[in-house]
Amino acid sequence: MKLYHASGSPNSRRVRILIAEKGLDAQLVPVDLGTREQFSDAYRAVNPRVVVPTLVLDDGTAIGETPVIMRYLDDAFAQTPLFGTTAQEKAVVAMWERRAEIEGFAAVMEGVRNAAATLKGRAVSGPHGYEQIPELVERSKRRVANFYDDLEARLSSVPFVAGKHYTAADITTLVAVDFATRAFAMPIPAHHDAVMKWHERVSGRPSATA
Repeated sequence: MKLYHASGSPNSRRVRILIAEKGLDAQLVPVDLGTREQFSDAYRAVNPRVVVPTLVLDDGTAIGETPVIMRYLDDAFAQTPLFGTTAQEKAVVAMWERRAEIEGFAAVMEGVRNAAATLKGRAVSGPHGYEQIPELVERSKRRVANFYDDLEARLSSVPFVAGKHYTAADITTLVAVDFATRAFAMPIPAHHDAVMKWHERVSGRPSATA
């Protein structure tokens, strides 16, 4: 397998962490977002949506969209399941992973893409250009603040986002929190003790540096 990725891409990091957790062997193919390599003809042939990551299987099948790549890898390689094993576990993990993506990850992404000067005309990722809407940045800040509050309430009663075990929900949440900290100047609030302790635990896993 080949994973087309970018080192600074939060979505790419989500997949790299999952690959590391499962101990999979995938060739990492870097795509330079700084030089807009994703818009090259060569990469368009891999993923016409000109986004990373993209997973290319041995038979040439290309799979895009981070949640789909994560689910494929978890289904295709049974070791260390990260989306649960029973129907109930899978539903619970998928629910929390979805919430982490929409309420956390997407909120940060919206804020960053509508604020960064380098993303002028590129407020939405993909093949089409969209102008930034500065007013959305303040809404994004409120969304991220609410995400932290909700996460604190959740982690006050369970050790991991989806419950008793580390799952894909923790991966997406970790990347969302780190993304908010580095790119959106919104680190974990000091009074959110449960989130702080959870972050220390999951950041200490070897996969977190993938």
